[in-house]
Amino acid sequence: MLHSLYPLTLTTLMAKITIEGVTKRYGDVTIIDKLSLQVRHGEFFTLLGPSGCGKTTLLRMIAGFIVPDEGRLLLDEQDITHMPAHKRETGMVFQDYALFPDKTVFDNVAYGLRVRKFSSRQIADKVGQILERVGLGHLPKRYPGELSGGQRQRVALARALVIEPRVLLMDEPLSNLDAKLRIQMRDVIRQLQQESKITAIFVTHDQEEALSMSDRIALLRQGRIDQLDTPEGLYARPATSYAADFIGAANLITVQSLATQADSMQVSIADGHIHVPGVVSGADWQLAARPEHITIHPDGAAPGRISAQVLYRRYLGFKATYALRLSDGATLNVDVPAANDAAYVPGTAVFLSFSPECRLVRA
Repeated sequence: MLHSLYPLTLTTLMAKITIEGVTKRYGDVTIIDKLSLQVRHGEFFTLLGPSGCGKTTLLRMIAGFIVPDEGRLLLDEQDITHMPAHKRETGMVFQDYALFPDKTVFDNVAYGLRVRKFSSRQIADKVGQILERVGLGHLPKRYPGELSGGQRQRVALARALVIEPRVLLMDEPLSNLDAKLRIQMRDVIRQLQQESKITAIFVTHDQEEALSMSDRIALLRQGRIDQLDTPEGLYARPATSYAADFIGAANLITVQSLATQADSMQVSIADGHIHVPGVVSGADWQLAARPEHITIHPDGAAPGRISAQVLYRRYLGFKATYALRLSDGATLNVDVPAANDAAYVPGTAVFLSFSPECRLVRA
């Protein structure tokens, strides 16, 4: 647990990161492709995407471990593109924590301070304070091999924060923890970041981590930003089928035709029509419908309902999730709150209505 009796006293220098047209190639393979973005001072910014999308490469360019082939990086107004990593005033938390196995918790955390020639008194004060803050004040003499995964993760976080970096960089730091501990450590990291007002850049492939921790998220796809938005914006207003599917696993439904009607679109799918807010033009659109934005009905009396057949039902406690087949053979997943679940059996003919939160997205 975090101990509020030991507040952080980190220096909060301005730390805005600007990335301008950065490209990184390895041979004929382009990992990062003319990517530009700006991370604001004090924000928790997440680079999200599947393995191989370029997120770790981009983080390591910011850290100074990789030099881009094109473009430049700035810390506030200072060009750091070719600046050595140890001069960038960044703290890094690695996926495997990278702790020294032969050093105690205290000495692991103190390492960066000793390199920077802090006095013994300063080191004792700073290390003691940060260890208390991350809930490890009682374990300074332990070695990494004597700690749990969550405790090692806290040591790595303390080591990165104790040097008072202007930017905190984290490369999938929760991936080696079990599910319950991951949730706990999300709260620890976010609380420390908010209290210290430090700029943080977090890499993950886990959409739940990204949504729960971030101020903004850059969803990466093959070295480019597919969508940059707040967690709420990315979930509620995906711009592409890639974003809709990666965040929240939306149903992506083939659109047969579109017709503009005032400030909405009439969308033809399977054997019926529904209305979606907003007006779009052109081709290559799909309907993105999240499982909780579709309602199952026993009859099709109301207009705008689409016929379907139940394939199976899975009971998950607070909800039931259904797989249904539309008349054109497409399958959808639908979530029903437990209190509203009629427990439809496989083979049941039902009808579906779609909420206004459903959106048209680029295929």
